Amino acid sequence: MEPVAWDGIQEDRLIGGITRRIVTGEKVMLGRLHFPKGAKVPSHTHESEQVTHVVSGALRFIVAGEEMVVHAGETLVIPSWVEHSAEALEETDDIDAFGPIRTDWLDGSDAYLREDPPR
Repeated sequence: MEPVAWDGIQEDRLIGGITRRIVTGEKVMLGRLHFPKGAKVPSHTHESEQVTHVVSGALRFIVAGEEMVVHAGETLVIPSWVEHSAEALEETDDIDAFGPIRTDWLDGSDAYLREDPPR
């Protein structure tokens, strides 16, 4: 067990200028993400329960068809297999926790984040 410095973790570059760094434990994963204003995460689902904490900025989520805005200092829990998307209303930093670990983030099969969705 050693402390981990976020700055020492390789940064993934994703769609819309989103960047991500990941730390994993045995059963839980943390992702630290930066969103430029206007960046969008397309609608998707996953097995993992997700807890999103907005550190700065604001994200508009559509969760199971319901729109909500999460501001700096607020946290949103998204249950397993619930469809959701996000859009940065301003430049935003957030930390996402996932249990179980998102293997698609580790093996690069998270294509919805790595390429522009079909139009």
